[in-house]
Amino acid sequence: PIGAAAARLHRRPPGAPSHPGGYRELSGREVEVLRLVAEGQSNKAIGVSMGLSALTVKSHLARIARKLGTGDRAGMVAVALRTGIIH
Repeated sequence: PIGAAAARLHRRPPGAPSHPGGYRELSGREVEVLRLVAEGQSNKAIGVSMGLSALTVKSHLARIARKLGTGDRAGMVAVALRTGIIH
């Protein structure tokens, strides 16, 4: 219910992100990495298409996972689709 969601946001500690899970904190590059993950691309393929190393892609994914509160690729994509980060 909307009332419960509003109550959770109201109780957030000072300095916490205004949106649960920090969705608004994703950088443009992180969103692009997430979009390519949603397309099923590997870290290596994402790196090639974005001009990054696979290790840099892995670092982006670790930050995305932390911000979205999920630890796997499928979970990241599910949250991103559900919240409208990617379409």
